Amino acid sequence: MVEEMVGLGFKQIELSHGIRISLVPGILQAVEEGMVSISTVHNFCPLPNGVQHAAPNYYQPSAADSRERGLWQRYTEQTMAFAVKVGAQRIVMHSGSTWYFFGSPEEKLEKWLKESELMACDMLDDKDFERQRDRALKRIKRASKKTMERIKAGYGLVIPRAKELGLTLCLENREGLEEMPIDREYAGFLEALGEPEHCAYWHDTGHAQIKHQFGLLDHREHLTEMADRLAGFHLHDVSEKGRDHQVPGTGTIDFNMVAEFVRPEHTLVLELSPKLTVDEVKASRDFIGNLLG
Repeated sequence: MVEEMVGLGFKQIELSHGIRISLVPGILQAVEEGMVSISTVHNFCPLPNGVQHAAPNYYQPSAADSRERGLWQRYTEQTMAFAVKVGAQRIVMHSGSTWYFFGSPEEKLEKWLKESELMACDMLDDKDFERQRDRALKRIKRASKKTMERIKAGYGLVIPRAKELGLTLCLENREGLEEMPIDREYAGFLEALGEPEHCAYWHDTGHAQIKHQFGLLDHREHLTEMADRLAGFHLHDVSEKGRDHQVPGTGTIDFNMVAEFVRPEHTLVLELSPKLTVDEVKASRDFIGNLLG
């Protein structure tokens, strides 16, 4: 796996939330031999015991069940220990989600979108979509209050360990409406957590663009608001149909705008669909390289 990425011209890689424990010895050997360096790891990495598929939300700090929150803490701390082993300073984090006993408002909205056959690029101009979206958001915001209290408490348990190990927990913006924090509340939540050296923001360009198409944020304004806490990027494009993890420069994202916010200290990660060809991966690498010089 590592050899293939190095063969494509990458000297640094992110270890994702799909790394099985069986892959760890080979990764450690590649790092020890200087074949590659690790820029970031994505919680959970390696995967929790018995899990064989990518599962960043397998346990959540937002869970009402205290046992699940405890497992989230345990495997987050395991990820921290692994990050130290591979020499990565930054950990990309998902922060949980709201939950509903009587049907998910996001699922209802997705069902409506499927039946309407509305293109993602046309949603901002559609009044019917706006009404359906706002109806869903009303329920999500109501449920988010108690959820965010649990999430804040969860981070309060793991941030001290991150400080002790010299790591930064990077909270990633998400594409799901029910995933927390709500985008407009992100800056305030990070400010409440404090510890800017150990608790930062991670910007996923595709997720932000999906939210932009939903009318939930303005991509540029969101980056402007989060710039002071920004640690890195997941870079990928979004098609007119709303499909993300596409080749940068082929979709709806204004990467010239995104480039205005990139700083030398930021970590840049291409996060591409596994369906892309080798040539498309190389095209993605070259596009970002040419854009940023």
